[in-house]
Amino acid sequence: MFNKNIKLVLAVLIFAFAIYQFTDGEIGNGIMYILLSLIFVFLYFKNEFILLAFLRLRKQDFEGAKKWLNKIKNPSSALVKKQEGYYNYLHGIMVAQSNMNDAEKYFKKALGLGLSMDHDVAMAKLNLAGIAFSKRRPMEAKQLLNEAQKLDKRGMLTEQIKMMKDGMKRSQGPKQHYGNRNMRRR
Repeated sequence: MFNKNIKLVLAVLIFAFAIYQFTDGEIGNGIMYILLSLIFVFLYFKNEFILLAFLRLRKQDFEGAKKWLNKIKNPSSALVKKQEGYYNYLHGIMVAQSNMNDAEKYFKKALGLGLSMDHDVAMAKLNLAGIAFSKRRPMEAKQLLNEAQKLDKRGMLTEQIKMMKDGMKRSQGPKQHYGNRNMRRR
């Protein structure tokens, strides 16, 4: 909706008007304007379009989420660093089913910019582990999977991590031990 700097300017102006209302004796109006300025401060740290895209993703509406994210024209200047991380994280989730290369780029960029919640970092690393494993990089996949498991403190991704570990074990197949072929049979 508004650029991040415009949100701060609006918050300061509304807060200044709230102070004026207090000095004029209008205490109720002053309190209301302070609360209104806090909304703009909140929206500075949590972008409204990213929040709406998260709501759409919870309903499995990928097209609706993409529509909200596309309203952010220039993410690097319109968003705070962590918001830009979540912008890339959401794009990675949406393209993970169709384009692994783009998803990998989005998830790596999101981790580089930073995500605030450990669960989101764990989910990004779990997706990267799946991508790495499908691209035949099992060592990288195991490392990312272990990092995701350490970050999943609430156990929300335990089942997905277990399924991926089982899939990795199955694809490696049983190791065949033939012993010493030079031994003679009796």
